[in-house]
Amino acid sequence: MAVFAPHVAKSDIGRRRPHNEDCFAAEASLGLYVVCDGMGGGNAGEVASRMAIETIVAHVRSSGEATEKTVPDDPNLTRPTNILIQAIRAANAAVYRASWEQPKYAGMGTTVAAVRLAGHSLSIAHVGDSRVYLLRDGDVQPLTVDHSWVAEQVAQGYMTEQEAECSPRRNIVTRALGVESTVDIDVAEIPVFEGDLFLLCSDGLTRGVCRGDILRTLTQDGDLETKTDRLIALANEAGGDDNITVMLVTVKADTAVGLWQRLRHRWYLKAS
Repeated sequence: MAVFAPHVAKSDIGRRRPHNEDCFAAEASLGLYVVCDGMGGGNAGEVASRMAIETIVAHVRSSGEATEKTVPDDPNLTRPTNILIQAIRAANAAVYRASWEQPKYAGMGTTVAAVRLAGHSLSIAHVGDSRVYLLRDGDVQPLTVDHSWVAEQVAQGYMTEQEAECSPRRNIVTRALGVESTVDIDVAEIPVFEGDLFLLCSDGLTRGVCRGDILRTLTQDGDLETKTDRLIALANEAGGDDNITVMLVTVKADTAVGLWQRLRHRWYLKAS
C-alpha cells in the first residue's frame, strides 16, 4: 500500500514581535517537512531560519537526484534519515559561515524540527526547542525533547514541568543551528500507519498552549486547516509572545494507487 501525506502549514507573527523569524517548508514530493525558528539581532534570525530551510530542501533534493549512493553517516539508519542528517549539517555550516562573514549577522542561529516520510517510515531530526508531536490512537505524544535550559532542569529533577512552563528562562535554548561550526542532531526513526497525524511547531505554540489543549484541538471535528487555525488562535489568546508556526501532516493510504495496481493485475490475468 502506498501512502501520501496531506498537509497544512501556517505561520503567524503573534502579538509581541515586530517581524516573523520563523520559516517552514513542506515539500510533499520529497516527503520533507521542516520548521525553523530563527534567533539573532535585527533581522538575523529571519535570515538564519530562511537560510537553513533553503539549504535543507536543496540538499535533500540534490541527494535524491544523485546517481551515486550517498555514503551513510550511520549504517544503522536508513538512507533517507542519513540524507536528512547531512542536510541539517549543511544548513548549520551555511548559517555559521554567514554569521562570521557578515558582521550584521554575527551570533545568529535557528532551531530546526524536521521529518521525512519515506514509505512506511518517518525520519525525525531536530535541534533546539521546535517540536514534533504524533497523534495516534487518541493520544498526542512528543517525538522530540527540547534542547533548552528548562528541559535540562526538568530532566535532572530540579524543576517540574509546570514550573518550566512558567519559568522566565523557558526561551533559553542550549543547542541551535549556526552557533558553532558543528552541531549535535537528535535523530529517530519510527514506523507510520494510516491515520497518524504529525504536528511540527515552533515554541510560539507550545509556550502558551499545553499538551491537553493541543490534543483537544487535534481530535475535534474539522479539516487540517481548521485545526491549524485553531492552534494559532489559542497561542495568540495565550498572549502571542512569539511567532507561531504550525504544520500538520497526516498519513493516508493512497487508494488511487492501490486501485490502479488491482486493475492492472486483473488486466494481466485476463491477458495471460
